[in-house]
Amino acid sequence: MTEPPVSQSIDQKASAPASPLAAAARRARYVIAWERLWPPLAALATATGLFLAVSWLGLWLWLPPLGRAAGLLLFIAVALWAAFPFFFLRLPRFGDALRRLDRVSGLQHRPATAIADQLAVNAQDPYSLALWNAHVARSLQSVKALRAGAPAPRVAGRDPYALRALVLVTAIAAFIAAGGERWQRIAAAFDWHGVGVPANFRVDAWVAPPPYTGRPPIILPGIHPGEATAAAAQTEGPVSVPVNSTLVVRATGKLIELSTSGGLVPSNEQVRPPAGAEEHRFTITGTGAATLRGAGENLVWPFNAIPDKPPTIALIKDPEQQSRGALLLSYRLEDDYGVAEAQATFARKEVSGATSPVRPLFGPPDFALVLPQARTKSGTGQTIKDLTDHPWAGAEVVMTLVARDDAGNEGKSEPFTFRLPERIFTKPLARALIEQRRNLALDANARPVVTTALDALAIAPERFTPQAGIYLGLRSIYWSLARAKTDDDLRDVVKQLWQMAVGIEDGDIANAEEALRNAENALQQALDRGASDQEIKALMDQLRAAMDRFVQALAEQLKNSR
Repeated sequence: MTEPPVSQSIDQKASAPASPLAAAARRARYVIAWERLWPPLAALATATGLFLAVSWLGLWLWLPPLGRAAGLLLFIAVALWAAFPFFFLRLPRFGDALRRLDRVSGLQHRPATAIADQLAVNAQDPYSLALWNAHVARSLQSVKALRAGAPAPRVAGRDPYALRALVLVTAIAAFIAAGGERWQRIAAAFDWHGVGVPANFRVDAWVAPPPYTGRPPIILPGIHPGEATAAAAQTEGPVSVPVNSTLVVRATGKLIELSTSGGLVPSNEQVRPPAGAEEHRFTITGTGAATLRGAGENLVWPFNAIPDKPPTIALIKDPEQQSRGALLLSYRLEDDYGVAEAQATFARKEVSGATSPVRPLFGPPDFALVLPQARTKSGTGQTIKDLTDHPWAGAEVVMTLVARDDAGNEGKSEPFTFRLPERIFTKPLARALIEQRRNLALDANARPVVTTALDALAIAPERFTPQAGIYLGLRSIYWSLARAKTDDDLRDVVKQLWQMAVGIEDGDIANAEEALRNAENALQQALDRGASDQEIKALMDQLRAAMDRFVQALAEQLKNSR
């Protein structure tokens, strides 16, 4: 049997995928490649880990832009030095793998190299060829014993103090400590805004609380030549300010970059800054922060917005009716910055079993409450209001006290149900007219019932309404109601019913009292506008005449009542 030729090259012998020598050589090449690759790779990873560790520890936030630029260039130089061996990295060849197999396996006569060797003498010599074939056959028997061994990159020799492990532990601890700011802290290394800052550059910042709070402005740390305030601004906690306060940042000498987060929104207030200055205004609507860049050093102003609580108002005691029918309300008010206004609001008490919705002709008798003082923070107040002439007088109502502050917050008291005070009429016809007036005013749908009642009041005028003027007035109101087409017409009827009831009850004294009141108002308005002496003298004469008529009418009423 003819022996195979022994003049094949090393690569040709190793190309057979099933060859045991090729598989062992491939493993040896992988081991050698790792031994050559791992040392520079470990150095580069150590430099990268050191950069991440110092970034997550916040070093770049503490340094000015120039320091950040210098530090980043230093790390780039270290990374290039660590990556420099990659330029001379050589992949292992097949011969390197064979020599490693011979060295690590510890076999005699270098079997791996012998298998790949070629016969040096003339291959036609039968004796030399037989001897060579015997040598190769003996080497092939040792192929299974060839070992590539474990990689030995000898990194410990280059790093005897295990600094790479220290960097790894520090990077892990800094990663945990950085929390959600990891990417921001890394990005800070590349923020070089403000490396060159003019000498006359400065930044001032302050917070102006809303005027109604009565609080003074809060001066924030800025950037002033010769002063190191950035570190102080970073270490201080959030500044507590009232909600809707205005943050003002003013810079001179250089444009700045200002970013906000959280509840800081650009202000709509238009204010022209001084010449040569740049100004930014923000409204603090919630907790947030403002970050200043491009000023030589970064500044962060965190804010904690104190919410404006709504005011509170409550009745101290139940509403009281005064001797002449006026309503007395006593209440307590509280607010963190002061109550701006208060009001008593009314609503009709719901009637159980009502078949149809009511349609009142007049709104509720809401009125403003007297405050103990301007912008009352805590105090009690009283308000007296005469509602006897209001169409709702005598009706069951639900009253709610409402207090508001300057920020628009609103607080309400517990609803209180009671009957509104009304004027007491002693004459039967006046009482009947007032009752029908209230029925019509509270529900326009009661018009048919009121019309029937007014028509009934005109029955037997010689007995119930002997005075011709009263009878004619009743018929006039009746026909006005019967022919009314709009709600305004119905409201005129309500007013006529009131005037007629008061006239029946008081007689001429009502007209005299109204004339006296009009004369007083006219004189007061003249005095307020600074009228001439002649006009004031004429108004004084009118007031004196109205007073005489009122006294005369009052005397006649007392005489008739005896």
